[in-house]
Amino acid sequence: MPDDQQDFIPPAKPYLGEEEIEAAVAVLRSGMVVQGPEVAAFEEEFTKVSGTAHCVAVNSGTSALQLALMAMGIGPGDEVIVPSFSFAASANAVRLVGAEPVFADIEPGSFCIDPDAAAALVGPKTAAIMPVHLYGHPADMTRLTALAERHDLAILEDACQAHGAQVDGRPVGSFGAAGTFSFYPTKNMHSLEGGMVSTDDAQLARTLRLLRNQGMEQRYQNEIVGANMRMTDVSAAIGRVQLGRLDGFTEQRRANAARLDAGITSVTTPPVAPGARHIYHQYTVRVPAEARDRALEQLKAAGIGSAVYYPIPIHKLAPYVGLGADLPETDRAAAEVLSLPVHPSLTAGDLDRVVDAVNALELN
Repeated sequence: MPDDQQDFIPPAKPYLGEEEIEAAVAVLRSGMVVQGPEVAAFEEEFTKVSGTAHCVAVNSGTSALQLALMAMGIGPGDEVIVPSFSFAASANAVRLVGAEPVFADIEPGSFCIDPDAAAALVGPKTAAIMPVHLYGHPADMTRLTALAERHDLAILEDACQAHGAQVDGRPVGSFGAAGTFSFYPTKNMHSLEGGMVSTDDAQLARTLRLLRNQGMEQRYQNEIVGANMRMTDVSAAIGRVQLGRLDGFTEQRRANAARLDAGITSVTTPPVAPGARHIYHQYTVRVPAEARDRALEQLKAAGIGSAVYYPIPIHKLAPYVGLGADLPETDRAAAEVLSLPVHPSLTAGDLDRVVDAVNALELN
C-alpha cells in the first residue's frame, strides 16, 4: 500500500471547477437545455482547435465517429482501414454503419497507424482510412493523405485523444473529410460527455446536423433517416469553459511530459516524430512485457497510479477475432505499454515522485 504520509497520485484527474458548475446551472435555469445557443457557440469556438470551417456537436466521441461515417456514405460492402491498437470504439463505429474494419499495424514510435501497413491493405472494397491520433500524438498525415489521394480514399480522423495536436503546424481534424473528438471526463478537455465532428465541407456538416437530430432541420420536416445523438446545452456550457482552459491544460501536460522525459532513465519514454505536436493525453512508456504486471504493482505500492491502454488489440476482441492478420508491432505494444500520470494537476513534487518510482522499478 502507498506510504500513509503521501497521497496517491491518480493516473488521470478530470477537472471540474466552479466556473463549469455555474455555467451548467445557468443553462438549467434558462430552460433551454438541448441543442440551444450553448451548443451553437461551442461548435463555433471549437473550429479554432480543429482548424476547420465547421464543427458539429454530438453526444459522444463514438457517436461522432458513427455519424461521420454515415455522412460520408460509408456502409455495407465498404471496408475501412483502422489500426487495431486503439480503443474498440474506432472499429465499433465502422461495424455500426454496416462496413467492415480492416486492421493495420502501427509505427512503434508514435503508436499510430503505419502508412506502409495501411497501403498494403488497400483493396477493391476499401472506402476510407481511419487514422487514430493515439495518446495525443498525431499520425503521419502527410503520408496518409498521399496514400488516400493515390487510391481515391476518404480519410476520417479519430482525434478523440488529440485536441490541439498538430502536424507541421496544422491541427489534427483538418486533414480528412472529417475529424472526430471526444469530451469524455478523462480527455484533455471535457463536457462531462460529448463529441464533435470537424469538417470543411458545408454539405457534410449539414448532413451531420440532420443525422444527429432525427433527420430534420425544421421540426417534423424529416429529410433523411436520422438518430438522436444531440449534445445538451449543459454539456456544451461546460465544454465552452473547458475550451477556455485547453491551451493552459495542454502546455502544462507538455511541460510535465518534458520533465518526465528528462528524469526517467529506466524505461523507454515516448518519442515525438519530427513536425509533430504531441499533446500527451497519455504519457505512455514501454516496459518489458514479462515485467509489466510487476511494474504496475510496484508503482501502486509507491503511491503512483498507472494504467494500460490497451492490453488487448481490437483484432483479438471477441467481435473481431479472425479479422487481424500478422500485426507484430500492435501485439508488442499491447504487451509493453504503460501510461503514467501526466495530467495538469500534478505538482513538481508529484512529478519527482513519478520519476523516482519509475527509475526504482525492478524489471529483471
